[in-house]
Amino acid sequence: MQTTDKLHPGQPFAPVTFKQLDGGDFTFGAPGGWQALFVIRGQHCPICKSYLGEIEKRRAAFADLGVSVAAVSADSEAQTRLTAEAAKPGFPLLYGMDEAAMRALGLYISEPRSEQETDHRFPEPALFLVNPEGALHLVDIANAPFLRPDLDRLAGGLRFVIEKNYPIRGTGK
Repeated sequence: MQTTDKLHPGQPFAPVTFKQLDGGDFTFGAPGGWQALFVIRGQHCPICKSYLGEIEKRRAAFADLGVSVAAVSADSEAQTRLTAEAAKPGFPLLYGMDEAAMRALGLYISEPRSEQETDHRFPEPALFLVNPEGALHLVDIANAPFLRPDLDRLAGGLRFVIEKNYPIRGTGK
């Protein structure tokens, strides 16, 4: 049986760095502004490509709230290019998440069902939202491809959180 350590809302988020398609590095989680990181399963997942399109449709709403958006997978650069061509996101699409990073983020990890699906273990969907102080404000970790936040509800909730200075919830033990 494999275990993961779950991150807790309100804790400082240890910044993580991933590769971008342009060849540079992208660091998520450093203090400074609201940041959302969507974890996707990868190029083999049609729901992921569709969800990236849905994120793109709402990117302006997130930007109006001052929330930067990025998505990451465990895919290779070549696989990520295929995803980018299909989904055409206007936000950073990151790649190369290794299993150590998956475990550090508390993600559920899946085995490919066949070599035709993909050539590596991959994370199931998740969302991490870090506030300007660098604390984990919202976290959503799923174990199946069809469990993902409703993006309109997320944008509305973030508007409320930001405008009302709503506290981090779920910090009780």
